[in-house]
Amino acid sequence: MGKPLAGVRILDFSQLLPGPLCTQHLADLGAEVLKIENRRGGDAARAAPEGAVSMLFLLANRNKRSLAVDLRQAEGQALVHQLVKEADVVVEGFRPGAMARLNMDYATLAALNPKLVYCSITGYGQSGPLADKGGHDINYQSLAGILDQNGVAGGPPVVSNFQAADLAGGVLSAAMGILAALFDAQRSGQGRHIDVAMTDCALAHNIMPLAAMESYGAGRPMARGEDYTSGRLPCYGVYATRDGRHLALGAIEPQFWANFCTAAGQPELIMQGWAMGAEAAAAKTAIAALVARRTLAEWSALLDNIDGCATPVLRLDEVIAHENTRARGMIVEGRRPEGDGETYRQYAFPIKMTDFEFVVECQPPLLGEHNIEVLTALGHDAAAIAALREQGVV
Repeated sequence: MGKPLAGVRILDFSQLLPGPLCTQHLADLGAEVLKIENRRGGDAARAAPEGAVSMLFLLANRNKRSLAVDLRQAEGQALVHQLVKEADVVVEGFRPGAMARLNMDYATLAALNPKLVYCSITGYGQSGPLADKGGHDINYQSLAGILDQNGVAGGPPVVSNFQAADLAGGVLSAAMGILAALFDAQRSGQGRHIDVAMTDCALAHNIMPLAAMESYGAGRPMARGEDYTSGRLPCYGVYATRDGRHLALGAIEPQFWANFCTAAGQPELIMQGWAMGAEAAAAKTAIAALVARRTLAEWSALLDNIDGCATPVLRLDEVIAHENTRARGMIVEGRRPEGDGETYRQYAFPIKMTDFEFVVECQPPLLGEHNIEVLTALGHDAAAIAALREQGVV
């Protein structure tokens, strides 16, 4: 069998993280992704301070081609309009109105190709009072009620370098919307404009705080660090080991907590895993003292064959070397597109399915690397391509 998205053509105008990682997932599944980039600099994620291609760009743009073109010129717009006629999907991540100023908005492109699926990824959506405002993941999380819940009881909100709104919204929710609209377009012959607001998508996945507020919070959110999965339960939390590392306990179910306590040699703690109020504080103190008796390596060895939902809190270098990561094939080698082709580590496509094997077919492209290839396919000969270069179109 071929790749699931073989033959699907995607024009990707997006930059930085959300849109590019979304289209990389689709490229890994077999879609033909062509990055449409400004000929002066390209994707804003390309340049690292030292002048090389940045690691962020490398980690979100494999299995794609690049066309560098000046969309402010009518000739550049005409080239892309030709590509649109044969495309299945367009992805863009600019503020509302930006694509219209380039004659690349949904109405213009859908007139050229009615089956086109057009996905706009923004922080606040195509409508609403914040539509024209800029933002980043920290802002989307703050307006989705996520940031307020991050951190320990009595402490301030804590910012993570896992961009939950960018990733759950701009990457995964966008991919879901694209695939749904693409499936329907194949049946109906009619495309759609997909409006992905990362704040909306983050909010829609902020399930546990809403469940707590509606179930036992009397309509008010739980205080930071006091929900069942954020610090309220003694059996669900992070505890320091003897060597200053940490052990994560996620043993909400009785059988898992019993297995952990028994393996740790303190079965008397089994009944304290779900203590509340003052009893919870005492239970946490006892569990903290228990965990502090051993180093992280000692806990890992002790719990290796115990089904107790207890895991070491690993650094990323340890994750990369971990047997489970390796067994699942989650780390693959990439080769830098510039210079001497130095290698780097990257994540594999994470979804496994029958009759499909993920491979890196091409490295992240240099800016405009495929200009001649793309323009030739559009019917331009060497003289025409030279003329476009002379005009600064490509």
